[in-house]
Amino acid sequence: MKALITGASSGIGYEMAKYMASLGYDLILVARSMDKLEELKETLPTKVKIIAIDLADEKKIKELFIATRGEDVDVLINNAGFGVFGPFETTELNKEINMIDVNIKAVHILTKLYVKEMKKKNKGYILNVASSAAFQPGPLMAAYYASKAYVLRLSEAINEELRKSKSKVRISCLCPGPVDTNFNMVAGVKFSIKPLSSKYVAQYAIDKMFQNKMVIIPGLKLKLARFFGRFVSDRCLMKIVYKIQKKKVQK
Repeated sequence: MKALITGASSGIGYEMAKYMASLGYDLILVARSMDKLEELKETLPTKVKIIAIDLADEKKIKELFIATRGEDVDVLINNAGFGVFGPFETTELNKEINMIDVNIKAVHILTKLYVKEMKKKNKGYILNVASSAAFQPGPLMAAYYASKAYVLRLSEAINEELRKSKSKVRISCLCPGPVDTNFNMVAGVKFSIKPLSSKYVAQYAIDKMFQNKMVIIPGLKLKLARFFGRFVSDRCLMKIVYKIQKKKVQK
């Protein structure tokens, strides 16, 4: 059994690597930092291959697939991603494009290529990591919220296509709220509510993935917020999200 995990050097991806190894999976771990991947590799009990690349580079993404397609990957976890905070007219365009390349393009390419490979074997799991941001527009993090909505809707649509074709390949999408990772440092924000631990979210997500859960939402509060959010107008929801986002500004 083998799993490929992107964004494995820290946060949720780091904890997913540890949990998958504890389940007996050999691993292919992908991130930008070779040093951090080396450190993680030394702590894991199974066979580990590490690949340091920048997933914002389309050419490198395709090279990653070519380098791993013969590895008989059973589980693909598209975890790599980051956010950009600020009013849309003031955020740095190049940073946003880089984010879109990682959050959307890399997920799209790897999902497409690995769906084809997995369908040939008629088995496999893909876990795409989105966010609770996928459920609504996000003033002050407009591009990030939109990128995660793409990941969620793409995953849902592909999963239905697979189900209709009676394939045993399954896709799940993780949509967590705030998680205790370095995400807030990269995005330049602070969380306004207490985050869940990355270890809990990682293990919860993987367990639910193996249960063929399509949309995975860890934490009771977020589940309730998701449920009651369906009864709130988009305009009202955006006002609520804006107020929450304003509280994230780091001081």
